[in-house]
Amino acid sequence: QVQLVESGGGLVQAGESLRLSCTASGRTFSDLIMGWFRQAPGTEREFVAAIRGNGGNASYTDSVKGRFTISRNNAKNTAYLQMNSLKPEDTAVYYCAAGQRSWIPTRMYEYDYWGQGTRVSVSS
Repeated sequence: QVQLVESGGGLVQAGESLRLSCTASGRTFSDLIMGWFRQAPGTEREFVAAIRGNGGNASYTDSVKGRFTISRNNAKNTAYLQMNSLKPEDTAVYYCAAGQRSWIPTRMYEYDYWGQGTRVSVSS
């Protein structure tokens, strides 16, 4: 089993930045694909970003490209989501996810483990 714990959410104004962290335990972290999803009130949970086990390659949803950066530090068993130039439409609960697929998954059912979420609220 893998346990994931997110942190770093908060309330910010539009244009500001936040960095989310996801710390994993329970198995070899470097074997896992790490992803971030988000869910705004009244909407479905959507893919945000993901990164391969060894880092380097990453995938992003179009709405965050150029503003968000996913990274990981395997020595610390931690994945990050740096969020810059935040917009009110980024307001959501952000969830960390871990998977074991061969390629970067972008759908919820392709991930095996989930954190409980951290809330990000961006005011205008």
